[in-house]
Amino acid sequence: MKKINILLMLATVLVSFIFVGWSKDWDQLKKDAEQINTIRADFVQEKHLQILSRPLISKGVFYYEAPGSLRWEYLSPIRSILLMHEGRVTRYIWGENGFRRDSGLSLQAMQIVLQEITKWLGGHFDDNPDFTASLEPDRKVVLTPKKKAFSAIIRNIDLILSDRPGVIKSVAIYEGEKSFTRIIFNNVKVNEVLKETVFMGSELK
Repeated sequence: MKKINILLMLATVLVSFIFVGWSKDWDQLKKDAEQINTIRADFVQEKHLQILSRPLISKGVFYYEAPGSLRWEYLSPIRSILLMHEGRVTRYIWGENGFRRDSGLSLQAMQIVLQEITKWLGGHFDDNPDFTASLEPDRKVVLTPKKKAFSAIIRNIDLILSDRPGVIKSVAIYEGEKSFTRIIFNNVKVNEVLKETVFMGSELK
């Protein structure tokens, strides 16, 4: 009987370590996110379309500094950099003469998307009035559009949280039943000191 109690205790401790950082409480997720000052991670983006036999793969590196600085850099197959710093969004595209600044009209839409990402990184998954947010097993946060016009474009967004408090493991955006984009973060480094110039266009090469 004593051995059984010891095994149960060890099992309980093991489970508590496996699920550290996961909470079915929005306030706790926000507290976890408050521990994060900076993030640096590699990412792989998979674009799945019904008409394609294999997904389109892009790779790059991601930087974040609280409360609202981002650098989203694609390294392959096409180089581009998206920066958000002090409320401004800029985009650079690689060409024959190096990076050139893109002044396209899509930047306004990109700013909305990036601002939403900073909310997620800050633990504010349930702050957007356009989405219904729910916590599900396996550290999953599901965001579902409330408006039909929006749901015709995005069916839902699934965020898988890491067992490390405040860190997102992957994001999947579902446009249709067989069309979705998944972004997986690897080699995540937290709270390292980042140069401020990482979020500016002065160090592009």
